[in-house]
Amino acid sequence: MPITHYPTLTGTRVILRIPSTRDAAAIADYLRRNRTFHRSTEPIRPASHYTEAHWKKTIPTIRHEFRKDISVRFILALRGNPSRVIGFVNFSQIFRGPFQVCFLGYALDKKEQGKGLMSEALQLAITNMFEQRNLHRIMANYMPRNTRSARVLKKLGFRIDGRAKAYLRINGKWEDHILTSLVNRHWRLL
Repeated sequence: MPITHYPTLTGTRVILRIPSTRDAAAIADYLRRNRTFHRSTEPIRPASHYTEAHWKKTIPTIRHEFRKDISVRFILALRGNPSRVIGFVNFSQIFRGPFQVCFLGYALDKKEQGKGLMSEALQLAITNMFEQRNLHRIMANYMPRNTRSARVLKKLGFRIDGRAKAYLRINGKWEDHILTSLVNRHWRLL
């Protein structure tokens, strides 16, 4: 089934949408504002990652991967200020066939933490992935010290599947991760 449109998901306070090249400057601004804040939970990135030019080149790939059903990468904004990026919600490595799964990743602006915005955004996005993309399982992994991610995932119904030693290289160091997943109780064979 070909994908012909880019969704906009609207919640009570948040908007999620697939970026267009006109969002490149806002994405770079978000990343620069939060570079130090997210350093302890992200891989080391090249300096170009924080530039508008990088995102102007990257956004067409994001849109292509969406159309090919490989990934869904949303930018997050507040309804009252839809052009200012305050985070990301990404579903990557979508596998079909007998697996029907993807990985979830997300990040939120330092100034927007603790307001329930990410919980609202994730609920919208997960519902979309289960209902529109018909995925069976969404996997999300977090470092044991990341108690905020642990709480938000638990609140959304994710269950712990295990622990992976030295799972991802974060900020230059191999970090253990807690492996979690959420199963679509309404999955259907198409």
